[in-house]
Amino acid sequence: MKSSFLNEAVARGFVYQTTNLEAIDEYLSTKGRYGYVGFDITAKSLHVGHLIPIFTMRLFQKHGHKPIILVGGGTTKVGDPSFRNTTRPMLSNEQIEENLKGIKSCLEPFLEFGDDKAIMLNNAAWLDNINYLEFLRDIGKYFSINRMIGFDSVKTKLSQNNSLSFLEFNYMILQAYDFYRLFCDKGCRIQLGGQDQWGNIVCGVELIRKKCEAEAFGLTNPLLTTSDGKKMGKTANGAVWLSENFMSAYDFWQYWRNVADADVIKLIYLFTDLPIDEIKKMESVKGSEINALKVILADEITSIVHGKKSLESIHKSADQIFNQSCKDLAKIDSVNRFPTEKSASIIDILVKTQLCSSRGDAKRTIRGKGVYVNNKSITEDYKLPQDLSDGDLLKLSCGKKKTVILEIKN
Repeated sequence: MKSSFLNEAVARGFVYQTTNLEAIDEYLSTKGRYGYVGFDITAKSLHVGHLIPIFTMRLFQKHGHKPIILVGGGTTKVGDPSFRNTTRPMLSNEQIEENLKGIKSCLEPFLEFGDDKAIMLNNAAWLDNINYLEFLRDIGKYFSINRMIGFDSVKTKLSQNNSLSFLEFNYMILQAYDFYRLFCDKGCRIQLGGQDQWGNIVCGVELIRKKCEAEAFGLTNPLLTTSDGKKMGKTANGAVWLSENFMSAYDFWQYWRNVADADVIKLIYLFTDLPIDEIKKMESVKGSEINALKVILADEITSIVHGKKSLESIHKSADQIFNQSCKDLAKIDSVNRFPTEKSASIIDILVKTQLCSSRGDAKRTIRGKGVYVNNKSITEDYKLPQDLSDGDLLKLSCGKKKTVILEIKN
């Protein structure tokens, strides 16, 4: 491929589907092209599920192109129905404005904003003042209902007998109109987004072709899933947020340190700046040595999202926590506490507390002398002391970076 962006995007696993790969490659072989990705502003922070399109745009900028971040100040008032079983709640203008500020701060660590660099636009600028009759006449005539209900996002919802309101159905047209406006105003010919946005993106490509007799393109990313097909980005406490107002940098680091063995290489390709040749060498790492790769992943992505100073603080904090007594740790809010029965096996406890990602991971870590109870290394046959009373505390550590408190419940 001619495009350095496409070469690296494909190698790292960012590309799921394209409207015309050869034409996109030709178009992006020239530097300085605009490309856009859209985010509806339904919360004050973006989360881990947004990371693949964010990192794609980061790569887009790295290779000399100009990202447009389009925030949905207008479309958020409607709600994207793509592959959702429930209708999104309506937000007030004030809530949308607050969310907009939070989302911009989430994106600033990833992209360089400024003149002739990345820009952020709000589709409320053109959607809020649309004349409905003129919109139907000038834009609506280019859309086939037959074509629209054929897209997977709509078919899936209808096949499950879920209601698809006319309000939501218009979302596809509005997003297509966004693409059209960015084509007219900025000369933007390519939209990027998650694979669930395919139908919306294709509608925009076709609108530009029909109305402007010009070629535009779409490129989708795979959704972020684990090796067994489950969506990533959730913990027992909810979403994994990018903003430190919603999730501490320490907990963010811990999330990545605890990913499943089978996922770590894929995630290093996606969410670090490590050279591809260096990552390829990591693919042969097996067993307990994979834990070192998880630390690399956690360090790299936390450094990008929260900064190097935060990462240094995390390591200092983790070391201090490991060396503190159980009694002192119980006073620290950031150290999680788990009710535990004396009869529970240490393997089950390690998985339940998310110190290890699986029973296999727990066994490997114990064999590698990486699990400690009250700072003493344990073996696989370890059992919790039976003379513990209700409310007694134990300190359980996995390596020197992950520690929890076990509170005995009889």
